[in-house]
Amino acid sequence: MRTIMKRSFQIKAALLFAFALLTVTFAKAQDKPIASPRDSVSGKVAGSTITINYGSPSVKGRKIWGGLEAYGKVWRAGANEATTFTTTKAIKVEGKALAAGTYGFFLIPAESGTWTVIFNKVAKQWGAFKYDEKQDALRVTVKGKTAAKHERLVYTVSAKGFSLLWDTVEVPVSVK
Repeated sequence: MRTIMKRSFQIKAALLFAFALLTVTFAKAQDKPIASPRDSVSGKVAGSTITINYGSPSVKGRKIWGGLEAYGKVWRAGANEATTFTTTKAIKVEGKALAAGTYGFFLIPAESGTWTVIFNKVAKQWGAFKYDEKQDALRVTVKGKTAAKHERLVYTVSAKGFSLLWDTVEVPVSVK
């Protein structure tokens, strides 16, 4: 009988220890900052409110353009879930019409010359893994330019449009 009680106590102690270890491990994991936190920016442009919601990765010493993000390939324009672009009214992006709505927002980076800016009808996507060009609502091209270093990807909105800034690149997009 004593052996059974002793064994029962050992099992309970082992379970309690395992539970405590899991609790501490989980608590420590919660202290770690998110690598690419979600962020968003909104502003008034051409009478419309535009909102860009995106995952904001950091450079972390990596080669971004032509490295982490390949030239000539569709990119989700942020991290994790695809970036979304919402406009409350119809606008003109680089002179072309875009209806009010929420879109998946993608870019095709270029080493030099023009970048392709894409507004896709499928707003909720994970990355660009299931991106379908047939679902594009609008494609325009813009010239990327050199900018001051930005460790974390950020979007800005101004009265003239919006820009992506990351690493040493700025991708300005005009909106009217």
